[in-house]
Amino acid sequence: MNVIDLFAGCGGLSLGFELAGFNIIQAVEFDEKIAASYSANHKGVNLIIDDIKNVDNKKIFKKGSAEVIIGGPPCQGFSMAGARIRDGFIDDPRNYLFKHYFNVVKEVMPKAFIIENVKGLLTMQRGEILRQIFTLFSNSNLLNGHRYFLHYKIVKAVEMGIPQKRERIIILGLLDKDFDLEKEWENTIKIVKQIKPHFFDRTTVKDAIGNLPAPTESGEVDNPTPKTEYQRELFSNSKTIYNHLKTKHSAKCIERIKKIHCGENFTVLDEKINSVHSGSYGRLSWDEPSQTITTRFDTPAGGRFIHPTANRTITPREAARLQSFPDSFVFIGNKSTIAKTIGNAVPPKIGYFLGELIHNILRRK
Repeated sequence: MNVIDLFAGCGGLSLGFELAGFNIIQAVEFDEKIAASYSANHKGVNLIIDDIKNVDNKKIFKKGSAEVIIGGPPCQGFSMAGARIRDGFIDDPRNYLFKHYFNVVKEVMPKAFIIENVKGLLTMQRGEILRQIFTLFSNSNLLNGHRYFLHYKIVKAVEMGIPQKRERIIILGLLDKDFDLEKEWENTIKIVKQIKPHFFDRTTVKDAIGNLPAPTESGEVDNPTPKTEYQRELFSNSKTIYNHLKTKHSAKCIERIKKIHCGENFTVLDEKINSVHSGSYGRLSWDEPSQTITTRFDTPAGGRFIHPTANRTITPREAARLQSFPDSFVFIGNKSTIAKTIGNAVPPKIGYFLGELIHNILRRK
């Protein structure tokens, strides 16, 4: 089945769907620096580097060209309580990103779509945003007589065998047919266990990055032998793996890091640290999952991102493993671009499960 990926980033969701047997035919990403990583790792995909507004207005997508549309459109404009509603949307210019996602769905009319977003969407404006999304896609007057049946679920990365405490909301819509998401979810777990028996195993930081050698100035290291099921899952046959680049810290920063043990953070330091993050200068523990990988994983003040034993923050390759990216996936760009790319990505293992879920649902329907 063909898939269109909107707001694609570097393609974590695309990769998961590819591994589940889908064919990604088109993708849209506005940020050309992040799009470079998508292009490098999805060479057969028609990647459109442009504002989705322009893509929508050019009518690039055709009806029936894809069975599935995936992506994570921002929904911040929905938060204007009491604002005027026009054509099903709160009249806020920030809604244009979500509006164009809806327009592409309307144009293509896929059998199913997935919206991936922040967990907070569930409680924003006491759930009003989520209700409006459901109402919009259920309105047959806006969809040429058709409608989508929607259900949502909070996805916890740790429950997908990912060594990271990341939680996101997934909204799944199915064209003209209702479905029991919880039942289909459980059925998909059974199917995935048959294909990948260790897929849902609890995974720790050590399970993910414990076999990686010391980072290098170039970021290139010899490909280590995998020692855990998770490492085998992400293993690449190539001689070299990339992006294992050591972050350079100041002498003062390193002195702070040396004082912090596993599970501790800035509160053990005998000085005031100016950071808005409660986990600032936090050191990861080998035997636990990591905190959510963010765009600031290379910054000690950005959260709990200090390596369990080395006196440095985690490298891009270590962050990528904690995000479930395979070692064959190469990230392109400078230090800040790569951190942004990895931190904003959807873990491919979640993408794979969602792909199997949609296969399962459409097969039954």
